[in-house]
Amino acid sequence: MLVFSDIKDLINFLKEKPPEVRKLSLVPTMGNLHEGHLKLVEQASIVSNFVCVSIFVNPLQFGPDEDFRSYPRTLNEDLAKLENTNCSLVFAPKPNDMTSEIKKQKADSFLSSILCGQTRPNHFDGVVTIVNRLFELFQPEITFFGEKD
Repeated sequence: MLVFSDIKDLINFLKEKPPEVRKLSLVPTMGNLHEGHLKLVEQASIVSNFVCVSIFVNPLQFGPDEDFRSYPRTLNEDLAKLENTNCSLVFAPKPNDMTSEIKKQKADSFLSSILCGQTRPNHFDGVVTIVNRLFELFQPEITFFGEKD
């Protein structure tokens, strides 16, 4: 399992994709992995031969009085869990690497008016901004999200 934390290293690797990377899938997460995440990795491995997992606690989806600083960060434990799966690559970038010079996206206004969008202004804007960035980087054939995502 490859592990990247530097965005430039990831870009270089993906640009020079080895021939065995025929169908790349992405499982975006904020880490603190549980059985649901591991099930997504398992499902991704059924339909693709190169499963990528991103682990990134997205500061853009947290409001000023929310729990960004206290959100669990368990990278070592997450990597250990992924070792027992068909995960091919983990991308765990530093926050500034992911958010510097990023083009901010605007979520659909309906989405922003339901679920936690009702009480967390700009939450979904932050989510779609980072998901868009991950799509730009990985250009996955297929992406797996948890039910609540």
